[in-house]
Amino acid sequence: MSGTRSLVLAAALATTLAACGLSAGDGPPATPRAEGSTGSPSSPTPTAEPSTDPVGMEPVERSGFHGKIDALPTALAAQMRGATWHPGCPVPLDGLSLLHFNYWGFGGNVLRGPMVVNAAVAEDVLGVFHKLYDARFPIKRVSLSTPFHPKAFAQHRRIDSNRSVTASFNCRPVVTATGPGDDFSQHAYGLAIDLNPLQNPYVTTDGFVRNRAAEPYTVRSRKLEGMVHEGDVVVRSFAAIGWEWGGNWSGDKDYMHFSLLGR
Repeated sequence: MSGTRSLVLAAALATTLAACGLSAGDGPPATPRAEGSTGSPSSPTPTAEPSTDPVGMEPVERSGFHGKIDALPTALAAQMRGATWHPGCPVPLDGLSLLHFNYWGFGGNVLRGPMVVNAAVAEDVLGVFHKLYDARFPIKRVSLSTPFHPKAFAQHRRIDSNRSVTASFNCRPVVTATGPGDDFSQHAYGLAIDLNPLQNPYVTTDGFVRNRAAEPYTVRSRKLEGMVHEGDVVVRSFAAIGWEWGGNWSGDKDYMHFSLLGR
């Protein structure tokens, strides 16, 4: 394990331990975190194109990558309570950060979206999406997670959905193609990201995929828009910050999944 990864992991574990005192740490800090802007030196003119970001409703700027890191806004923290976060989650709300960044959408449009991650990895994650922007890797949509409903993930229940949202934090258990487990997912720590889930599905060893609409993407030799492949810029960029890809798992493959701890 590299020195950088060890430091990040130590910070993330410290955040997790702090969750034991939720009464003192389950709200956003009063002072916002300094922006981690990685935009170009010049000040581009915002376009008239509407933002895909429902949190800040920030204009999309097309001249280069623009990303920032903020403390979790009070309004967003309130929105998350009882939905994607609740008391007993392994990380407190003030252990999370809100990212906003530009990305290349399908069809070549520049969009902007929000993402909530563990504060300990916020800068690393923003750096990854900067690399993906520079490589023009297409992302269908970046947005916040939706609340987890266990019944919707009943064992072997199949769906037909073209929804493909790239997201991170969600206080939920591990979920496979055949249903939820008992342990917290790395998403519950804000230490995992699912990238283009439709184009990069979870596939069991016997070939089962929950979403019928994702079946064309189970043939991983195909080069379709938004697919992740072994050794590509996505895998390399996450590996550079010490994150592992679910497409490299033995047994089941979770092609959408990147996480700090590998699961």
